[in-house]
Amino acid sequence: MAKKSKEQSFALCIENKECEDLEKRKIYRVLPDDEATQEGYLRIVDDSGEDYLYPESYFVLVELPREAQDALQIAS
Repeated sequence: MAKKSKEQSFALCIENKECEDLEKRKIYRVLPDDEATQEGYLRIVDDSGEDYLYPESYFVLVELPREAQDALQIAS
């Protein structure tokens, strides 16, 4: 059985063209979605609190220390 990592994925928004629920320079949580990734999208929990698909080119994936991940989880 594969062991799930407790590490979360996060991305920095660098573009928000026609996306009212995204803010440039803000870090968002990324949910796993292999099918979306294959199509060039990321599943992002946006400012509405819901997860939606956004173009992968709108984000840069970032690695955050555990403390930062915990703080972002509490804030959402």
